[in-house]
Amino acid sequence: MGRIDKENYYLDIAETVLERSTCGRSRYGAIIVRNDEIVSTGYNGAPRGRENCIDIGYCLRDKLRIPHGERYELCRSVHAEMNAIISAARSECIGATLFLAGRDAKTGEYLDTVEPCSMCRRVIINSGIKRVVMRTGKDTYNAVNVQEWFIHDDSILNDYEI
Repeated sequence: MGRIDKENYYLDIAETVLERSTCGRSRYGAIIVRNDEIVSTGYNGAPRGRENCIDIGYCLRDKLRIPHGERYELCRSVHAEMNAIISAARSECIGATLFLAGRDAKTGEYLDTVEPCSMCRRVIINSGIKRVVMRTGKDTYNAVNVQEWFIHDDSILNDYEI
């Protein structure tokens, strides 16, 4: 048995964190690591003091048949990435790596596309996080340098989209 690489080690921890998720649709776990130390963790769920989807027994976005990736303002949950950043000091985030794991809440299967939404990307950029590693399977992942999000700014519409 070989030694696990660091990315999968931290992704395994993020995957354990997602087990605290209270979303009935998708379960996400995130951890922020800087200088090989875990700075904070976060999972998706309703804000403190509010009822969670799993407690009320439904997801409004599911009831309204809203596709994944759309109409986040109707979601009760705060995203895992945001919760991890909220729980960390900015000074601890500067130059850090965020590890993100996600699973379907109903089937437990890995999600096809695990990547921060555009709102989370903005929060990640502002936090000073340098790199994001996203689990794609048991031992597989994609990584992106946050600098790429400056180059490919999804908040700017192209001329043909206006």
